[in-house]
Amino acid sequence: MNSGSEAVETAIKVMRKWGYMIKKVPKDKAEIIVCRNNFHGRTTTVISFSTDLQYRKDFDPLTPGFKVIDFGDAKQLEEAITENTVAFLVEPIQGEGGIIVPPDGYLSQVRKICTEHNVLMACDEIQTGLGRTGTLFAYEHDSDAKPDVLILGKALSGGFYPVSAVVASEEILGVFQPGDHGSTFGGNPLASAIASAALDVTIEEDLTKNSRELGAYLHTELRKISSRHIKEIRGRGLFVGIEIKESSGLARPFCEKLMTMGLLSKETHEQIIRLAPPLIITKEEVDIIIKTVRKLFEEAE
Repeated sequence: MNSGSEAVETAIKVMRKWGYMIKKVPKDKAEIIVCRNNFHGRTTTVISFSTDLQYRKDFDPLTPGFKVIDFGDAKQLEEAITENTVAFLVEPIQGEGGIIVPPDGYLSQVRKICTEHNVLMACDEIQTGLGRTGTLFAYEHDSDAKPDVLILGKALSGGFYPVSAVVASEEILGVFQPGDHGSTFGGNPLASAIASAALDVTIEEDLTKNSRELGAYLHTELRKISSRHIKEIRGRGLFVGIEIKESSGLARPFCEKLMTMGLLSKETHEQIIRLAPPLIITKEEVDIIIKTVRKLFEEAE
């Protein structure tokens, strides 16, 4: 496909069809479980299971067939599953939600529960995949957590060209027949060549290792910064969230100040400064990030 949203839509279609053809769920009863605070795109179907009012407001009527549970709570997932549940769609780390990292072992528990109940486990790794968190895929931080459906985008082209993908077994993707799904530019030769080259670079230049090692260094040094404005610093690899206390105002002014200091960041969910530097970053450049963020909070004090 071309975009992350399209890939999520594709995954929803294939998981529903798998539910009817393979699991034999009654017609029109297929249900997909998602997590509160999720972000999977902005198409009509995807916003239908968003819990962010801004994404949903004035776009109804919304698409049915989704159930929302808390992120990071495996027990809630097991309790929410019914005979009509076909899939659980989850981000290994909630990126847009504020770099929310689940408890250790969460995805392993999810994998076990989904297997026991014949439910597809789908990981949206559009933001976290291909080295961003220090492993090739973020689900690899937990053991035995391999999903049935993997959704990729963004880094799949190294940022050069629109391309996304849904990866699954033949048993799952094989439910699609000619004419069931398609896109004018989906899978076009240029996009495919760029994605192939980006994957080669990621692996041959061991960018995952760079993300893991420099990410650990970045986290360690950022956590040494003492400021009355910082509530928490969290994340994995080169995926960092700095949460600002509500008493200190919103994160956006901090991000705007960082921009004037030469460091681009993005605010998310009002209180979080999100840092996601390129995987080719050097230690010298990581030191610039640390120095700049430290200076930001020193001046804020």
